[in-house]
Amino acid sequence: MCPLDSAAVAAPPERHLGAGAHPVTSTGGALFHAGDIFTSAELQAMRLDGLVRLVIGDSYLRSDFREDAATRSQAAARSVPHSLRPRVALGRSCAAWIYGCAPPPALISLVTDHRRRTTALPPFTRAVMHQVALGPFDVNLVGGVSVTTPLRTALDIAVHGEDRDAALILRAIGRSAELDCPLRLVEAALVNTSRVPGKTRALTRLREAQKDTAGE
Repeated sequence: MCPLDSAAVAAPPERHLGAGAHPVTSTGGALFHAGDIFTSAELQAMRLDGLVRLVIGDSYLRSDFREDAATRSQAAARSVPHSLRPRVALGRSCAAWIYGCAPPPALISLVTDHRRRTTALPPFTRAVMHQVALGPFDVNLVGGVSVTTPLRTALDIAVHGEDRDAALILRAIGRSAELDCPLRLVEAALVNTSRVPGKTRALTRLREAQKDTAGE
């Protein structure tokens, strides 16, 4: 597979989830990152005044705008060192949060293809790196940021998610009409994938999530 930042690879399709493109305002936009226009202390004070609300990390959204998938992806990307952004994709619990199917993650989950060389994360970065096998259809763009597709995200949650919330996240993904990712499709993809550690547990989680959905 070619590197994610290779010029030889066509750009993945853009997903338009939610409003996506916020209009330019007198302060430059709706999403603010500490150190750009305002300091972290100023943004925290604005949050206390109800002018902005925290999205994740040091990124804040104006209170009169609605948070959407593009907002979350752009905010999460700011927690990734600039030099690494073209080489990685947001994945796992972070991707599930971006799609509106999980709570904000404590750490930004990054995935990169294990067949290519990637620089390690600097100390104190609010992210964790996972070297995985990425197929040509495992990553798309959300708000201009590389994020694992809903199908790949669901597979990763089934295999690697925490026991306490994996089924709930999978259920939310399966129920989302916007994502169009039924859990039967996720299960079929997992069944037909060989050499997956924890495959039996992952299938159990998927079937539990489908049972909960069918019981509504």
